[in-house]
Amino acid sequence: MGLGTKVRLARLFSNPSGHLFGGAVDHFVGYGNVREGGLADLPGALRRVMAGGPDYISIQPGAARHLWSEYAGKAALVIQGGCFTADDRIRQLIATPEDAVRYGADALAVAIPVRGATEGEYIRWLTDTVNAAARFEMPVVAHVYPRDFTDGGKIVFTPDEIAYAVRIGFEAGVDVIKVGYTGDFESFRETVATCPIPVVIAGGPKTDTLLGALVQTSEALRAGAKGAVVGRNLWGHGDTTMAARAFKLVIHKGMTPEDALAAAGA
Repeated sequence: MGLGTKVRLARLFSNPSGHLFGGAVDHFVGYGNVREGGLADLPGALRRVMAGGPDYISIQPGAARHLWSEYAGKAALVIQGGCFTADDRIRQLIATPEDAVRYGADALAVAIPVRGATEGEYIRWLTDTVNAAARFEMPVVAHVYPRDFTDGGKIVFTPDEIAYAVRIGFEAGVDVIKVGYTGDFESFRETVATCPIPVVIAGGPKTDTLLGALVQTSEALRAGAKGAVVGRNLWGHGDTTMAARAFKLVIHKGMTPEDALAAAGA
């Protein structure tokens, strides 16, 4: 790993806790009805997440171009280059490491699904991106989502599939892997322990309550995760800024979910 990659990764993991707390506002075509929910007002959602003090924001390149300038220097910027729907209706790689450099980003994220007939194409996205990123010393963060096609194609979080997703990420050569939490402490601990690079958890699927999302995050951290990059469970539970503060307290201060909610003003 070269100096540039080390410097940029240090910006992602800049908190003294050694963990990271990221906010994901990069759902794009996978979001659904853009008139409803926490991302209906994308500029407002970004503003509310940033008010909670995340370490970094993951965002699509076009949204970054229009929205990020006022937040530059307040958090690390991660450009999301992967664009897909679980059923493969859409699958495109929309940003390159060179694009991430032009935007002043600290990393390039590539979200991919695995399993199914198109899995090889997505793995190639990762390996090609890693190879191209080496020229610019740009870290690559893989967001890897296993699928089950027994009912048309959906994202799953079983222990075997999450272990497979993590293996795909580090064998493709990425620098950080983001995967869903299995809900099973021991299996997740074993998977993280055998991975030579940092594993952080995705915030989804959306939980019934914010407390449930915080409990999930706390368990994953105890199992060895190095943080969380949260989307739906951040801007999908009402008070986004309060939720961000609560996640930050769990991730960086090691607070219990209940104490973090109280301290955040829930």
